[in-house]
Amino acid sequence: MPRRALNNPRQIRSKTCGCAPCIETYPPEKYGDRKRHRDCAGAWQARYRDPTGSQKSKNFKIKDGGKTAAEAFLDKVRTDVRERRYRDPKRGEIRLSKWWESFWAVESKKGKLGTRNRKLGIWSKYIEPQWGGYRLIDLEYMALQRWLSNIPGFDSQKKTKELLIGLLDAAIKDGERVSVNPAAGLDVTAARVKKHPTDLKPPTAAQYDLIHAALPPYYQVILRDFAHETGMRPGEYAGLRDHCIDDDEHVAYIKEILVSDGGRLVRQAAPKTDAGFRTVPLTDRAWTAVEFMRERWKPARTRSAIGDGYDLHVEELLMRGPRGAALNINNLRRPWRRATIQAGVARSVLNPETGRTDWWPDVYHYRDRVTSALHHAGVPESDAQAMLGHDRAGKVTWVYTHESEGARERVRAALGGERGLRAVS
Repeated sequence: MPRRALNNPRQIRSKTCGCAPCIETYPPEKYGDRKRHRDCAGAWQARYRDPTGSQKSKNFKIKDGGKTAAEAFLDKVRTDVRERRYRDPKRGEIRLSKWWESFWAVESKKGKLGTRNRKLGIWSKYIEPQWGGYRLIDLEYMALQRWLSNIPGFDSQKKTKELLIGLLDAAIKDGERVSVNPAAGLDVTAARVKKHPTDLKPPTAAQYDLIHAALPPYYQVILRDFAHETGMRPGEYAGLRDHCIDDDEHVAYIKEILVSDGGRLVRQAAPKTDAGFRTVPLTDRAWTAVEFMRERWKPARTRSAIGDGYDLHVEELLMRGPRGAALNINNLRRPWRRATIQAGVARSVLNPETGRTDWWPDVYHYRDRVTSALHHAGVPESDAQAMLGHDRAGKVTWVYTHESEGARERVRAALGGERGLRAVS
């Protein structure tokens, strides 16, 4: 084993120091005269090798401890290298915005499109403007907590905290750019705002009748005859393709959905949750909507590959807009809201977290209506979960428990107002 250098740490000669060695290295004739003194004022330099064998150094000014601080640093770094706990301090000097680029190159490949867009929005709106120019090693707990506490809304604080923790955890895993995560102990200080029960419950049957009567005839088929009867999410029936309809059983298979990517529709190969993969029984009224759309658009029963998701293959879609384009939530909500206002049912609700005005009821309330109808008809909860695509409590239950025998007919009868079971040919 090579012997350690006796001049480590060593003092660095200074152009402003007046000691004899510094005067000799930097003569007054060239660097200017200065006051002579015995002790050197130059910084002490500690030299060491990292785990790869590369030469590294760090300087310590006299006012910061000089030789004593340099020796203590060498003792620590040698121990860290020997015990494989060494962290290069310069790796933590990367700016947060630069680190985000590396982080997002991997993170953008994870999860579903909606989740990725939400994270990107949080970064752009909250984190980058405040902290993008900071180095990782300069982020401190109290400054982060004060900033987080000023973000309005419980959900906004919660999601921002989660993203920041993940961003800095990745920095720790990446060769320990930072030794600790200053965001790990952050607290969400905003109160969770609970909505009044009247803002959560779906419209009554009488209110639905008024809304449906005010809808344009074409949207009556989509909303009154299909969504109202099936409880499907808008993205599910917007992405429903003709090959997913079983003509013998009168059921629809949910296999993919349409989602918005920055205002642009894109196909997603899986529903919102794993439970979203399901079979939905269609009532007689829902089946008339299927037949209407088939007659109107004559959709192809082919099954195209999803590819990049932006090629929608509209020719396969069953439910479309009045001009034949793919449905999105905006061209559903516009006629819906006009109808609710015309029916005298609409009510504006101020969201205290976001400050935006939400409207009641929403097209998503059809799911609540179907859930209530199944509950009042005595349909077992597991069957209702299977039809609506709700996650169940435990994975074991989800894997090994399926909808009970005859569930589709019970659901169909409950939603269609039938007393007995419908015979299936």
